[in-house]
Amino acid sequence: MKKNLVLIGIVVLLAVIPLFIQNGAEFGGSDDQAESVIAEMNPNYEPWFSSFWEPPSGEIESLLFCLQAALGAGFIGYFVGYYKGKKNRGERKFNA
Repeated sequence: MKKNLVLIGIVVLLAVIPLFIQNGAEFGGSDDQAESVIAEMNPNYEPWFSSFWEPPSGEIESLLFCLQAALGAGFIGYFVGYYKGKKNRGERKFNA
């Protein structure tokens, strides 16, 4: 239990400390970085398509991304647990 609390504390510190070290820094996504590199390499490049809806703010975009990640993790976790439970039920049946 103590080991888990120490690990959780370390993770929280790793997430919070950079916010204080780089006070006022803007954290951009990899899409923005890729766009700037492409523009440097080929200034005449035109994207194949554009988004049909742009979120009103960066916070909304981050919220939607986190929601997508949480739903995906929940979906994967559910099926891993389901099949593990199904496997364990089958093993108990044969051992009894």
